[in-house]
Amino acid sequence: MEFAVAENLGVRGHVVAMPYPSQGHVNSMINLCNQLASLQASILITIVVTQEWLGLIASHPKHTNIRFATIPNVVPLQSQIASDITAFFQAAVTNLQPPFCRLLHRLHPAVTALLADVELQFPVAVARLMDIPVALLWTMSASFFLSLDQLQKLVRNGALKADLLDDCEEHISGISPAQLADLRTVLRENDLRFLQIEMECISEVSKADCLIVNSVEGLEAEAIGSLRAMLHFPIYPIAFPYFKPEANHLVSYSDYKFDYLNWLDSQAAMSVLYISLGSFLSVSCAQMNEIVSALETSGVRYLWVVRGEVSWLKEKCGDRGIVVPWCDQLKVLSHPSVGGFWTHCGWNSTMEAVFAGIPMLTFPLFFDQVPNSRQILEVWKNGWELKRSVLGSEEFIAQKEILEVIEKFMDVVKGKELRERVLELKGICDQAVAEGGSSNINLNALMKDVLCVQGIYA
Repeated sequence: MEFAVAENLGVRGHVVAMPYPSQGHVNSMINLCNQLASLQASILITIVVTQEWLGLIASHPKHTNIRFATIPNVVPLQSQIASDITAFFQAAVTNLQPPFCRLLHRLHPAVTALLADVELQFPVAVARLMDIPVALLWTMSASFFLSLDQLQKLVRNGALKADLLDDCEEHISGISPAQLADLRTVLRENDLRFLQIEMECISEVSKADCLIVNSVEGLEAEAIGSLRAMLHFPIYPIAFPYFKPEANHLVSYSDYKFDYLNWLDSQAAMSVLYISLGSFLSVSCAQMNEIVSALETSGVRYLWVVRGEVSWLKEKCGDRGIVVPWCDQLKVLSHPSVGGFWTHCGWNSTMEAVFAGIPMLTFPLFFDQVPNSRQILEVWKNGWELKRSVLGSEEFIAQKEILEVIEKFMDVVKGKELRERVLELKGICDQAVAEGGSSNINLNALMKDVLCVQGIYA
């Protein structure tokens, strides 16, 4: 642990940050901590991670007033998440607390505030025992938080089985039609124990001092307003300045060195379809074959991130596409040759695409990705859908339908209105993270009003 950095900083406050131990959550927490550290040099920020995670992030640049501290690997390894997501979630909320508490009592200087992921559940109780403020970070959308809160209330009121799963029931008091559709999807497609743990985490939020939402006020104004009315404490929508390199030290699982950027440099402007379906969940072999066939048949050039053994896939690419196990997504999305993003609709990927001004093809796989897709298609209108039908036990889209969609999607003439819309949304995001923008104002307010309650904010 890097305790020595505190010696020469003149530290006047010590914030301990605890991310949920998976890639999107860790990246979000590191980004937030980097922004906070850049605001106030007299604040020391200690980011607590497992020993496995320290190996993934230790070499990444960070501000001089940020350090890492470790706890043992008391949760399954990252490579094991996909085999049982619910077991990993349960381990995180159960096993991390004892070593985290032991570490807190060994840290110097004394901890003055906690910053923790909502998904961990235990930090609020820990902060109350220590009599220090606690700020919670929600790494998904504000609208999805509201949907989960409604689900929690339905369960508490005994209305869940009676109404929610009945498709004939078109209205339930207090729930919008969109939320109702989202909740039905979440209930049908996710393990009930997973949802139970999630709702237990959500129930702790109102006991914190504030909630930080990884979003842009201009993109989710209605949902954020509803959160403020519901929780009665500060809500800080803080978007990360994704395309300022000094603000982003993101985690990769790979030291892969293939120069895909040179390949992108050789492609025509807006001609490449970037495909990435997430960190650990993927599609069936049958669906993968349909995707490959569609890409082979189309004239579309593509950069496809696929984890695992992909030698067979590379052989099918020809000279129109490349397959890599990892890439710097921010660099890819901001590259002028990239004209579209086929995405699983994870929230971080969704926000990065909006900031980059790149239209999306939505292909949600799990949990919040389905409502994120709906937000893209129906609210923001900055993407098209690869619509699947139920085939046996899975949702499936055939080669013919994929081919039709991607050819039209990558046609800059046919997609002219879509590309104009993504630039409008990009402008909203750029304004939010600029000096005096909503995210910038919220970041300063968080530092001053919650994390520095003893007047140390200068």
